[in-house]
Amino acid sequence: MMKEHTKPNPDDRRDNVEKIEYNIGQTLKNIDLAEEMIEKTDDEKMKQDLIEKNERRKDALKGMREEIREEAIAREKGYRN
Repeated sequence: MMKEHTKPNPDDRRDNVEKIEYNIGQTLKNIDLAEEMIEKTDDEKMKQDLIEKNERRKDALKGMREEIREEAIAREKGYRN
């Protein structure tokens, strides 16, 4: 049986900025929810886990913000590949 060679889907970046903006919003919401849990719980392990998770989320936000900047620049230039 021969495998059919298919072309990969073209890189469609038109809505990347919006997708990243959505992900940033969701990450910020998760940070806020985790901070609420930190305030409410007496479980020290849970607090520490949530604090560490929020630190990772904040690091991820930095990357997403850089990515959104790059996508916005690419959009202005017409997404030439």
